[in-house]
Amino acid sequence: MLKRWQQWRAERFSARHPFPAEQWHDARQRLPLLGLVPDEHAERLGQRAWHFLHDKRISLHPDLALDNAAFDATEQLALAAQACLLTLGWSDREHHEAFANVHEVLILPDAFRREVEEIDEAGVVHRWEDERAGETFHQGPVILAYPEVMESGGLDGFNVIIHEFAHKLDMGNSFDADGFPPLPSDITPQDWYREFTATWNDLHARISKGEDTPIDEYAATYPGECFAVCCETFFSAPVRLSQAYPGLYSLLTRYFQQAPDSWAIRKGDAG
Repeated sequence: MLKRWQQWRAERFSARHPFPAEQWHDARQRLPLLGLVPDEHAERLGQRAWHFLHDKRISLHPDLALDNAAFDATEQLALAAQACLLTLGWSDREHHEAFANVHEVLILPDAFRREVEEIDEAGVVHRWEDERAGETFHQGPVILAYPEVMESGGLDGFNVIIHEFAHKLDMGNSFDADGFPPLPSDITPQDWYREFTATWNDLHARISKGEDTPIDEYAATYPGECFAVCCETFFSAPVRLSQAYPGLYSLLTRYFQQAPDSWAIRKGDAG
């Protein structure tokens, strides 16, 4: 009975909102990341992105809304697809549950500033202004800066969309992005802690020596940022991550039920 109802609902949605095949083709042509997804998975990703756009609210800042050329339908579909790439390997139920705390995506015309307050180990309060390309709240909107959204979708390790939606996954079991999202039954907290701690320690060791880091050193600022940076690197520079931190990469393939390094190798991109 449940399957028949789900099928009826899917057919009703398709009748009311025909899938924009041409726009999806254009999105995959525009963004190397989406073009990397094998054809056998791309149709499912496109469908999920199309549903995402109807389930969630995409809000443009008035300055962007006035510009008819800014953020067209293809770009909105591409944004949704990059978010849904995180859950592509999961069942429909797991996908919907993972993004149940996503209600709105707010696109701003530029990066924005937030006043940050931090207390150090000595109890001294430090305050400064931080420029951000994105921000995420537990039950609030995902906020993204338009220039960085347009820079996302390449194979260079940077993707503000995946980064901020990774925070939403992280907040599936807490109000804060602490680097410990809800885990599947085949991954223990000990497994997770071991691999991310090893990565965290390596990043800090390299930074203290003045060495380059294999992933964005922003990952070393906070455990939640470490998870988000690793997620964006996992999808947009998978071979780089697998070579730098093979244990962590293997853990994330189990978590996401995807192996994007094999996609990159097949396409001839070293990531």
